[in-house]
Amino acid sequence: MTTATATTGATPPGDALLQVSGLHVHYGKSHVLHGVDLRVARNEVISLLGRNGSGRSTTMKAVMGLVPPSAGRVVLAGRELAGARPYAVCRAGIGYVPEEREVFANLTVDENLRMGEQRAAPGAHRWRIEDMFDYFPRLKERRNTKAGSMSGGEQQMLTMCRSLLGNPRVMLIDEPTEGLAPKIVAQVGECIVDMHRKGLSVVLVEQKLAIALKVSTRVCVMGHGRIVFEGTPQALMADQKLVSEWLAV
Repeated sequence: MTTATATTGATPPGDALLQVSGLHVHYGKSHVLHGVDLRVARNEVISLLGRNGSGRSTTMKAVMGLVPPSAGRVVLAGRELAGARPYAVCRAGIGYVPEEREVFANLTVDENLRMGEQRAAPGAHRWRIEDMFDYFPRLKERRNTKAGSMSGGEQQMLTMCRSLLGNPRVMLIDEPTEGLAPKIVAQVGECIVDMHRKGLSVVLVEQKLAIALKVSTRVCVMGHGRIVFEGTPQALMADQKLVSEWLAV
């Protein structure tokens, strides 16, 4: 087994908006993350790639405070967040779109969106509900519909938009295209590209390699709870041995 690290496209530590250092997570006696280091620059889209069980979603949950790290640091713009409660992490400027699409089922689309609204940081792009309807017109059509009666694809749109309305500095998005129709997958991809265009930093867990490579400025491959590759999408695809070892099904 080999571990490769690409320097092409790597982010210097001083330029990091979000910096994760030496992150370890245990589930009971199981050691799941083994010293994960991840640096996210301003206005950067990073995809975490890897097979199921590689530690990608656990990394997201540990950053958000949903899973307590047993060691390591999570620093956003100089503020230490490791071990903080999820609401404090959110208020500090990290948004999260879970794989489970956790909508408020008994609230309407419009009420769900308003639940997510927070004030934007000074100088940051301010997201509005009207922007969300531009991304996903279907949500506008169903704005008075209770979220629990919507399809999985509609709930995914809603969850992404609700998180965006929190005006985060960094957005963590876990498997946004899982189980979605191709048309909605394309809309989600366009939304992520526009987030980047408007200055938002994004960390994306995505199983569909084509989507991840299209929207990312940099990719990190995880295996066995570690990052085994970091570099540009082009550098990753140039190393077919690594792709075969860590990504092929």
